[in-house]
Amino acid sequence: MDPVPETDAEWRERLSPEQYRITRQCGTEPAFTGIYHDCKTPGLYRCVCCAAPLFASTTKYDSGSGWPSFWTPVSEAALTRREDASHGMRRIEVRCAHCDAHLGHVFPDGPTPTGLRYCINSAALDLEPEADGPLNNSSAR
Repeated sequence: MDPVPETDAEWRERLSPEQYRITRQCGTEPAFTGIYHDCKTPGLYRCVCCAAPLFASTTKYDSGSGWPSFWTPVSEAALTRREDASHGMRRIEVRCAHCDAHLGHVFPDGPTPTGLRYCINSAALDLEPEADGPLNNSSAR
């Protein structure tokens, strides 16, 4: 994993303006606009801020929401959760456990076996394709 910056200036230098707005300021990208919302490439989704492994493509599914959706993280320890009462809603926010980046939210309306839908911003992710797959999407950083 990448070392975690210690200052806001370091985060701004490492991330694009959109990645910074979403991951460090709890923003959200518009539905159906993120690079991974309809991605079918096999691989591992990592945190765009620190490269921590977050979600496997085998747990990704089309929820119709317009954001990448997963039914489980790579491990429970990969994410932290906290209540989010912003925008007049009560939701559970999910963050990267390693660098505290805002990723998105988790909802109790997903498929089996978990019944959960991790609704994640594309700008918070970096897909590491499987070794025999297409080139890594790190250029999106």
